[in-house]
Amino acid sequence: MHKVKVGLISFAHLHAVSYLQALLKRQDVEVVGIADEDRERVEPYIQTYSIPYYADYHDLLNSSVDAVIISSENSRHAEMTIQAAQHRKHVLCEKPLGISKDEMQRMITVCKENGVQLMTSFPNRYIPMVVQAKDVISRGEIGRIVAVKATNKGEMIGGWFNDRTRSGGGSVIDHTVHVMDLLNWIFGSPAVEVYAEASNIFHDIEVEDTGMVHVKYANGVIAALDASWSRTRAFPYKRDLTMELIGTEGVISIDYFAQINEVYSETMGHAEWSYWGDDKDQMLIEDFITCLKEKRPVSITGEDGYNSTIIALAAYESIRLKRPVNL
Repeated sequence: MHKVKVGLISFAHLHAVSYLQALLKRQDVEVVGIADEDRERVEPYIQTYSIPYYADYHDLLNSSVDAVIISSENSRHAEMTIQAAQHRKHVLCEKPLGISKDEMQRMITVCKENGVQLMTSFPNRYIPMVVQAKDVISRGEIGRIVAVKATNKGEMIGGWFNDRTRSGGGSVIDHTVHVMDLLNWIFGSPAVEVYAEASNIFHDIEVEDTGMVHVKYANGVIAALDASWSRTRAFPYKRDLTMELIGTEGVISIDYFAQINEVYSETMGHAEWSYWGDDKDQMLIEDFITCLKEKRPVSITGEDGYNSTIIALAAYESIRLKRPVNL
């Protein structure tokens, strides 16, 4: 059996761990290396799974690897993706695809010029309740969608996420792109106007920890999103994803992280939610590998990454100008 040779570049983003675990479950994948200038960050994984280590990601790209998964700081996505494409390696890039329009366009162009796939990491598309909601809406079962109320709240992680030069922003860019990708995918209609407000309510940090993002779509839908780092460390689960899709003939309510058991343990000092639901990261990895093996286009493209991120960038422009901005 031919195995797809995959390498991981950077564990700066927490999703890298779940991606690695998903890769290791597959018989048709060989994890050929982990590249990270911070060896201490990846030491547990290279030791536990006997995976070759690269201090310089260029050395990994010069190996026989077929594809790489990039989970670096947001500001390095473009540089690493472009380098990978120039080495003829397929790429799965963590969200947001980039932190500026120009660099994202360059990423997409260079991947196409070198004949490699560029997939954006939006695992929420694989959530069964989201897939079913899209199907129901496509069949017109709740009439015409008129509005969406969504939340994507989380815990303030800290570190480079709070450094605007490396992250591109705070909670707005971190939590807007996931939901906007879902709405772009469900509606198949472009966003045309964005209005946003942001503040620091919960933490004394350089970037915003609270954001409200309002989006108008060409099809007439109006969406409102709470994109914030408002979850405290004592909260039982560190993030949420909810959407209420309001149609003329019905409403669909989605709460992805409702699939939990409540755990009360004195060792933690507070209640915990033990999530037992669908593993969206594993489904993302399965789809990425299958697309590469079958030589078909990836399901979530670089363009998809671009189209969600420009909404977040427009939100920052709206915050700066204190008015709605057109896309």
